[in-house]
Amino acid sequence: MSEDEYRKIFSKNLNYFMSLNNKTQIDIIKDLGFNKSSVSTWCNGTRLPRMDKVDALAKYFRINRSDLLEKHTQQQSSRYYTNRETAKVAQEIFENKELRALFDVQRDMEPDDLRALHNMALALKRKEHGNYDDTGC
Repeated sequence: MSEDEYRKIFSKNLNYFMSLNNKTQIDIIKDLGFNKSSVSTWCNGTRLPRMDKVDALAKYFRINRSDLLEKHTQQQSSRYYTNRETAKVAQEIFENKELRALFDVQRDMEPDDLRALHNMALALKRKEHGNYDDTGC
């Protein structure tokens, strides 16, 4: 495989994980202390980063180095989750920015707060369907 192909693969994967994690080039620059022009060239496929930078990016996105470096077919990416329902939910969160924002907000919540959030969502859903509950959440 040519270096040009490797650059394109890395660029595609980097942009995918940036989108998946709702991150921008500026976020990466600020969070990891990388050079602005370097990040830009990685994202547009002009250059490849050094391995220490690849490792830092993999750690940042909580993925394997190979997730950034290797070409992934549609079939491979659909097998990322072994459970079909998990894959479906993950895809929905990825495609819907409101769901992604809600998921991001709840990541560090305490279990009691998560239950309260769940109860509020159920109450809103009941209200939407005309099933009012006078007892509250």
